[in-house]
Amino acid sequence: MANDSTALVIIDVQEAMYSYPDMKLYEEEKVTGRIVSLLHKARAAGVPVVYIQHTEDQEYTKGTPTWQISRHVTPLEGELIVEKPTWDAFHRTNLHDKLQELGITNLVICGMQSEFCLDTTTRRAFSMGYSSVLVEDAHTTFDNESLSGGEIVKHHNSVIGGRFAKLLKEQVVEF
Repeated sequence: MANDSTALVIIDVQEAMYSYPDMKLYEEEKVTGRIVSLLHKARAAGVPVVYIQHTEDQEYTKGTPTWQISRHVTPLEGELIVEKPTWDAFHRTNLHDKLQELGITNLVICGMQSEFCLDTTTRRAFSMGYSSVLVEDAHTTFDNESLSGGEIVKHHNSVIGGRFAKLLKEQVVEF
């Protein structure tokens, strides 16, 4: 991917994701470490970083501690933060306009939760004409009643990969 037309998109890595006392994200520490690694690589290459921040009621009420972008990936001044009210980072936001202003056509996508905002945003990026890489080991979710977090991640990699985005592991992603 060309640096001048690529952005790293970090979806919903917010304090709420780390705040549930009885629930832990699948491979939480490893996935967080991979997202941090992607962030460092993007910054070192001068690639724009876009933070997607879920904003609604309960844990994601604007201004609350759990709404904040995680301390693990604290934005630097000038990095783009897009607040979204739905599972789709493009719906009712300025994300597409901001990416167009920057000349971005390629997205490297990582974050949380695999089956909700990450899936929806990746598919929408495809339908809007973006060429995307889903970093297959840099997204995660919680177990649910039917599947473990690991099964959900594996399923979404299988469904999204080769159709809506190219799959790459974090260690081979280069900006």
